Amino acid sequence: MNREESLNLGPAPLRKEKLVFLSVPESLRGPVEHLSLDPAGEAFTIDPAIPLPVELALGAEALNLEDLSWEMILAGMIRVLAEDPQGTHARYYRGFVLAVKPDILTEFTTAAFLKAHNGDYDLALEIIGLLEGIFPGLPALLLNRALILEEQAQARGELTTAEDEAYKAYQAVLDLHPPFPPGIFHAAFFFMKRRNFEAAHRCFQLYLQVGDEPEKQEQAVRMLEAMQSQSLDDALFQEAYTYIREDKPAQGLVQIGKFLEQHPQVWHGWFLLGWALRKLGRWHDGIGAFRKALDLGGDTGDTRNELALCLMESGDWAGARKELEAALWEEPENIKIVSNLGVLALKTGNLQEAEGFFRTVLELDPQDPVAQEYFRAE
Repeated sequence: MNREESLNLGPAPLRKEKLVFLSVPESLRGPVEHLSLDPAGEAFTIDPAIPLPVELALGAEALNLEDLSWEMILAGMIRVLAEDPQGTHARYYRGFVLAVKPDILTEFTTAAFLKAHNGDYDLALEIIGLLEGIFPGLPALLLNRALILEEQAQARGELTTAEDEAYKAYQAVLDLHPPFPPGIFHAAFFFMKRRNFEAAHRCFQLYLQVGDEPEKQEQAVRMLEAMQSQSLDDALFQEAYTYIREDKPAQGLVQIGKFLEQHPQVWHGWFLLGWALRKLGRWHDGIGAFRKALDLGGDTGDTRNELALCLMESGDWAGARKELEAALWEEPENIKIVSNLGVLALKTGNLQEAEGFFRTVLELDPQDPVAQEYFRAE
């Protein structure tokens, strides 16, 4: 194997190909030229006492030394680190990988977010997992995992596994010591989007204590003032939100009703009211609540999507389509909106149009259960 051969190791998934451990070939012993670990240029030295993990080529059962490449060695090391970041030779393998691929963090991170943008969230998270093996405990990677899970949850809708995993990921970011300001700032907006204003309030306040970017500090102050002006940190609102999110809409309905008696001009309250009513199957009442939210300034993709669901169930298919199209205009890659357009097309008997919507859904998220069920049923 030529020590100077070009290395083209891409962020491939953790393939379950056969992994073998190889005694260091004579040709690789000693310092490796052009591979340095520090600015002084000290060459990385391969330790002949530590076996090299090698991932075999696809379908291969044994290693042909003539086919041995840097890619196979690094793929093996990255796999070992991902499966056991604290293993016996983890520190050495980590140094080896960084000597050969010093830009691996940037390269793989870019690839992960590109995969997420294209809807391949599983592979994106797998790439982050590879990096976590190489850089265990790196705060930026914990945040990147949370951001990808958040994007997945946004696309697939609330009360999904991705939504729960995103919450856990952000909690891991918030548990870091010392605090990680960028993670706290992103967590605040994650909670804001999900109307968990109590958690968002805590995060913005914490960011003001530990963050050092003036622009973000000013933004945190504005968000805190906005929440306070609308009483979004009110205990009644938070209780209602928690009940509805946990699929207890009847209890949520009581609490949000009390909140709206005190704060009738807060559109978020009307949204929660509509959400609870929709879950209870009270379609016409839900329509009124969501229209009130729109009138008070809640013109968001979520509001129009929820309104469309109520309209659809009440038989107003034209009205539902109008709202879904408006929601899609605001959020063109929101899978749940595209999927709901597919469901509406099915209800109106337009099978060709439904197929088009569901194909789009699968392009954005190949694992979407609604679209998969449609093609299984054909």
